[in-house]
Amino acid sequence: MGTPEGGLVGREAETEELRRLLERHRLVTLAGPVGIGKSRLAATVRTRGAGPAVNARPAVAGPRPPGVRPRARRIVIVHWRGTRPAAPGALAAAVLHAATGTRPARRGRAPGASRPDPLPDARVLAAHWRETDVLLVLDDVDPVHAESVGLVQTLLEHVPTLRVLVTARKPLGLGGEAVLRPAPLAVEPAAGRRLAPAVELFLERARAAGVDADAVDLRAATDICRALGGLPLAVELAAAQLDRYDAAELAHRLDGHQVWLSGPRTALPRHRSLRDAVAAAYVLCDREERIAWGRASILAGPFDESTAVFVCSGGGLDAARAPACLARLAAIGVLTHERDPGGTREPRYRMTPAARDFGRERLAAAREYEVAAERRAVHVQRTAAVAENLWSTGSQRQALRLLHDEAEDLRAALEHAPRQPERAEAALETLLDLWFWWVVYDARDEGRRHLMQVLPLCPPDSPLTARGMWLAAWLGAAGHPEEAGELLRHAWPSAVLDGDDATVGRIAHVQGLLALYRGEPGRAAECFRMAADTVPPLAPGGPSPAVSLAALAVTLAGHAPRAARRSARRALRQPGIRSDSWSCLVARYASAFVDHQDGRGSRAWRRARRALDTLDERSPEPHGTAALRRLLADVESGVPSAVHAPPGPHPLRRRAGFRLARSL
Repeated sequence: MGTPEGGLVGREAETEELRRLLERHRLVTLAGPVGIGKSRLAATVRTRGAGPAVNARPAVAGPRPPGVRPRARRIVIVHWRGTRPAAPGALAAAVLHAATGTRPARRGRAPGASRPDPLPDARVLAAHWRETDVLLVLDDVDPVHAESVGLVQTLLEHVPTLRVLVTARKPLGLGGEAVLRPAPLAVEPAAGRRLAPAVELFLERARAAGVDADAVDLRAATDICRALGGLPLAVELAAAQLDRYDAAELAHRLDGHQVWLSGPRTALPRHRSLRDAVAAAYVLCDREERIAWGRASILAGPFDESTAVFVCSGGGLDAARAPACLARLAAIGVLTHERDPGGTREPRYRMTPAARDFGRERLAAAREYEVAAERRAVHVQRTAAVAENLWSTGSQRQALRLLHDEAEDLRAALEHAPRQPERAEAALETLLDLWFWWVVYDARDEGRRHLMQVLPLCPPDSPLTARGMWLAAWLGAAGHPEEAGELLRHAWPSAVLDGDDATVGRIAHVQGLLALYRGEPGRAAECFRMAADTVPPLAPGGPSPAVSLAALAVTLAGHAPRAARRSARRALRQPGIRSDSWSCLVARYASAFVDHQDGRGSRAWRRARRALDTLDERSPEPHGTAALRRLLADVESGVPSAVHAPPGPHPLRRRAGFRLARSL
């Protein structure tokens, strides 16, 4: 993480803050996850002027005079190299030997050998330093964290001139402790900077490994750093792979898995691979924390505490103890807080990328991966059902916020669904509940892809299958009209036999769209009229009749303006239309379109403008917004909104129909 000049890339603010804290506090802890760069940041204390001072006066109790920078007469550094808990007193012995410059005796002894030195008491160290101005650096003391707490507390009580700098995954928790938590390196450049700090470190390490850094694709380098979450150790290990992969290939490999990263040029053995570095934290966790770590790793995005309790509890972890395990994992940097844990709402966490990959490896080794994936699928199914209920009852902004919060796990669960054929119908139900996300917010290709993977796994006579074929046809009508027609031919008889009026009407709506694509407005009008008359008002699981009435109005506008106006008025009078923001938007578009086609430009402009003004700026733009803007532009420029070709098959009519269908 260093630079050729000895500084740290992207750590200027943290370096200055550390120096400031050491001026004002006797105990400072650098806390953070593995690989964040705590030890290197601590090393700047002695390389940038906090080292021994000639003729420095001993520190005194009480506040220091303004502008006086204290300087340690002596720095004592203890690098703890072990990865497992040690015998009581081992840290005190290491500190004493570092202070006296002697080698510690081995704790084991051969027969006849002399007895090893007894472990020193902390008060022995206090007596040794009582008249000395010392900065004690305890580096990487997680394996002896409990002893560190007692040792530091005793030393600070008995040595008034002592200051202590600790690096660990979590603070000591002592009174007067100042905690500095280094953040991951930024992956986006600051204003006025060409490179982000993470990318700068990546290129520097690539250059040190003999790679031509100027030839590295900066976009791929940014993708690499983003996939690694800006973790300095991971960025350095990734740069060491450029002799085997080009940057684009490396970015692709790291997008799915990253703990395989390794490199020979590291000071600590556990830093020679990302897997070993994360394992050093894992071995210090108790059994319940390991269970929570492994099972929570199945969650791809941020998650609430209640979600993690559902996914993690059972099989060795009681649900009542899961929140405490999550809090402890957050304390050591395995989880990061997505929301202030001190707020009124429950905590929201995200697992770091390296910890998630490691946890999934442990989950697979314990043969629990599919069980955890099933629980995630159940959680996603419940989330989709709640979102659809919110959407259909008028709380559409809340539905969008819920899906935005859970988007990463929704996608991860749907990608995994084909590997769980026994849950295919549950996955299909999830996809159907998300119909508005696929249709209204232009995720049609993604939704269609998931449906086409899941539908072959479902029973052909299931009512869900008929609905799934209808939705897949709707999503693919523009790009795959022949496939869409085939899906509708299979879905129609099943929906009729099931007495599912809503699906029958919605199938007719898609058939109307296909007719428009073929340039057959008469046939399209018949289908839209049937859809509007068949779909029950307020029926959940799909668009309301208002959408079909709006489509009918737009289709009729060129040759039957009176009928078009009646259809547009009916669309705006449908039950629940005012609380259904998307249906209302489409209906208002249809009214403005009909007015414009009828030569009422001012009224059309006002309708379109009011429709756009009702959009929520905090939410994504729904499908139909672009058509409204085009309509406004047409009105202002005096251009007709659509081209109307003569009756019968004609290329011009097909193009006009395609434009109309895409706007609906």
